[in-house]
This record gives sequence, C-alpha cells and structure tokens, in this order.
Amino acid sequence: MADQLEYVRNINIPETGFGYTLGLIGGKFKMPILYCLSLNNGPMRYNAIKRTLGTVSFKSLTNSLRELERDGLISREIFDQVPPKVEYQLTGLGTSLIPVMDALCVWGETHDSSQVNGVKCKID
Repeated sequence: MADQLEYVRNINIPETGFGYTLGLIGGKFKMPILYCLSLNNGPMRYNAIKRTLGTVSFKSLTNSLRELERDGLISREIFDQVPPKVEYQLTGLGTSLIPVMDALCVWGETHDSSQVNGVKCKID
C-alpha cells in the first residue's frame, strides 16, 4: 500500500496520456463542438454549430474552434465568396475521438435518471 501511495504522489498528471488528452479536449465547449461535428457526419458552418450548442458566446465558440484547429482535431475551410463562407469538420485525429465520445454518452445515459429529451447517443 505504501508503494502505491508513493507512486501516486510521484505522478505528474499533465505529463501522462490523460493529461495530454485533457489538454486537447478540456474546456467548456470543445467536447460539445467535437460531438456536434461527429453527429453531423460532414462539414458544418459556424452558425449551425452555434445553434446546436445553444448558449455559447461568439467569443467562446471562436476561441474553442481556433484551439481545436490548432491542435489538429478539426479543419477549417474558407470559401472565396461573398458573403464569406467557412466550414468546420473533424480531421482524422478528431474522428479517432468518436468512440471515446460515444462511451461518455452511453455512460451518461446509464447514470442520468432525468433523460430530459430522450435523445439517444449515436453509436457506430
């Protein structure tokens, strides 16, 4: 037991795979954005993402999208037209998180007794 306690004391969470993953997907809106894009099965425009998420401010959504793009989880395509058109979609790295998001969704369905709107997780 003492050896286990000493091991736990010496772990630096940010330097683990768990810490790395949280660094990429941590934050209030990153996982909801990723899940929204995974449910859409294709590119989404900024306002469609905002409508789906609900109460996110323009600044928070913009910052989260920029961070997700910087970290390679989503791609951003700008179309040269008037009015400007920008679409976001999951990259291969972002798509690799779908099983993790589905597992979280199933866990939530299992443990949330309220099930407000009856929407079920998308399991591939």
